[in-house]
Amino acid sequence: MLKLPLNLNLMRSLDVLLETRNLTAAAKLLGITQSAMSRQFAQLRIDLDDPLLVREGQRYLLTQRADALRVPLREALTNMISIFEVPQFEPGFCKREFSICGSDYIADNMLPELVRIIRPLAPDVKISFRIWEAGHYRLLADEGVDLVPTIANEIPDNLHGRSMGEDQSVCLMRADHPLAKQNLTLEDYVHFPHVRIGSGGDKDSFVDRYLSKQGVVRDVRLTVPFYASALRIVMQNDFLLTIPEHIAVVMARQNSLIWKPLPFESQVHRYWLLWHARCHHDPAHKWFRDQVFAVLYQSMHGVTQFNLG
Repeated sequence: MLKLPLNLNLMRSLDVLLETRNLTAAAKLLGITQSAMSRQFAQLRIDLDDPLLVREGQRYLLTQRADALRVPLREALTNMISIFEVPQFEPGFCKREFSICGSDYIADNMLPELVRIIRPLAPDVKISFRIWEAGHYRLLADEGVDLVPTIANEIPDNLHGRSMGEDQSVCLMRADHPLAKQNLTLEDYVHFPHVRIGSGGDKDSFVDRYLSKQGVVRDVRLTVPFYASALRIVMQNDFLLTIPEHIAVVMARQNSLIWKPLPFESQVHRYWLLWHARCHHDPAHKWFRDQVFAVLYQSMHGVTQFNLG
């Protein structure tokens, strides 16, 4: 029964040997000693049940079996080597769909800029955007999500990330709110109704933990998944909204809103762009996450520019 030379190194040696038809020359090309080459040659003769080279005077001739092996062997080696080569990524030829999970604030304010940058470079790339729920990291592991820009105190196992900066929470209200012209006290904070944003990163669970320790609770009248709807509600009612400072600054600049520091110490929010280890070395993914990070980093709506400013 034929014993196939499955050892890749042995197959490479056979290829060089059939090309050079000389043990000394083959050993030199392979960077091994002639005795090592002789041992491999002997093993190949056994495995293939064929002498492979036949001496003819001062030269060696290939047997019919060896001659028949040359082309398919070279093709097989080429195919095997290509398996281990790092694929070259060309954005212009990419037809992949990338998935991002984030808040509607990112979708509204930064996603259009990402599309503007991506389209000329990779016109056939598709992007899907999903709303992120705090802590649902399984989406990166099991459900094909490529990137998550979010708040995280530390990077979970099997995830990689790039830091975008940090801030803390503040209290947003309409400019003519009854509390607008005075310092915000804890009593005021728990007395007035609140709207809470329930999606995205964990922005304010620390608030309720703190208040619980003080023996009080805030009056959360409404929980919504989107910044846009929370913003409209705050502008039309005497509701309070606890959100990250860099977002409050932008919203107050663009609308009739003001913000005030919380009447207690706020938790520091650390912002990351996260991805799973399974994608870390993928050239296409690396290119895409670099584009996303650049947009997040440079955006006037993002925390990075807020920190730099």
